[in-house]
Amino acid sequence: MKEQRKIIQVRERVPLSKGIPLSIQHTFAMFSASVLVPWLFGINPAIVLLMNGIGTLIFILVTKGKSPAYLGSSFAFLSPTFLILANPNMGFRYALGGFVVTGLIFCLVAGIIKFVGTGWIDILLPPAAMGPIVALIGLELSGTAANNAGLILNDTYTSINPRFVAVFAITLLVAIFGQVLFKGFMAAISILISIIIGYVASLAFGLVDFSAVSEASVFAMPHFQTPVFNFSAIMIIIPASLVVISEHIGHQVVTSEIVGADLIKDPGLHRSLLGDGISTVLSGLFGSVPTTTYGENIGVMAITRVYSVWVIGGAAVFSILLAFIGKASALIQTIPSPVMGGVSFLLYGMIAASGLRLLVDKKVDYSRGRNLALSAVVFVTGLSGAFIQIGEVRLTGMCLATIVGMLLSLVFYVIDKAGLSNDQ
Repeated sequence: MKEQRKIIQVRERVPLSKGIPLSIQHTFAMFSASVLVPWLFGINPAIVLLMNGIGTLIFILVTKGKSPAYLGSSFAFLSPTFLILANPNMGFRYALGGFVVTGLIFCLVAGIIKFVGTGWIDILLPPAAMGPIVALIGLELSGTAANNAGLILNDTYTSINPRFVAVFAITLLVAIFGQVLFKGFMAAISILISIIIGYVASLAFGLVDFSAVSEASVFAMPHFQTPVFNFSAIMIIIPASLVVISEHIGHQVVTSEIVGADLIKDPGLHRSLLGDGISTVLSGLFGSVPTTTYGENIGVMAITRVYSVWVIGGAAVFSILLAFIGKASALIQTIPSPVMGGVSFLLYGMIAASGLRLLVDKKVDYSRGRNLALSAVVFVTGLSGAFIQIGEVRLTGMCLATIVGMLLSLVFYVIDKAGLSNDQ
């Protein structure tokens, strides 16, 4: 019988010779998405790399080293922040004030969860709802991977570039077949190997531009800013908190499935949300963007079966170092989008598959009408493009599906308590 690939557990230490490439692999996975947010806001990515790294280390400390997660830049705050930046009487510092308050809300919700417990999750998010919600985390991101690869025509890509497709295909195929053919430690760093080979292919196809590297300074100091607390700006930012909290719960559930431990109970949802809240508060105080657990890094763990928080911590340290080494940061940014698109194609698919795995592991009975209806409504809500507008924040995709799933599950719970259900 074929021996299964060794699993490196959450609290297991890794030798430095293996830990460094494993940590670099996580750094590459999160880098492009994490620096995109500050780039869109027109701020220096160095401060974001610094605060993401510090935030991740705080998260690991708060969760007692039991919850492997990398905290990267949250995309949930793009729309409200753009609205603030468009106001001539405001600026990014006004958004920072909203970010600080958002982090405090996370901490408040964490305190409430500590007091009331997590039993409500089983009622509001039963497996028939949670499985599709977890799957939606990956499915919702899949379009981003295809767009990075240049496979979708839009304002950025008006035609299919054969060189982009070739690099995307090479990167993806190495990542896929690395899971089947690589052995030992090479299998654990298959994502890193696919990025390197994809980058070499990009060089061969002339897709790499080194001008930013030559212009970058060897060492750079991140640009710090202090927040301005303005009521109007804060009220614009706050609704996005619901998106991140929903995303956080989904990520903790899918990570639990991957590592084989109930992270909702130990170290507890209150600890993980508190860690994210503290990270977001500090980010807002020093001029960075809100943080959230990253699906890219969850996907890396699912593929490599390396769950060690020591490896995640190493990635956080690399992120901090990159914040001060201008040329190294600029060099990583030369990795063309089809390379990251090829890697993300597999990573996001792994997250979606984890949602289906949850349904199998929990033995969801689809002969029961309620389970079939619940999963169907969650999937369609998340994938249909339906949305609800609250102020300047649009609830759509996985976030809206989570809310709908929770409401429907609550109705089913009330029906059961009233003895009205026909499947008891």
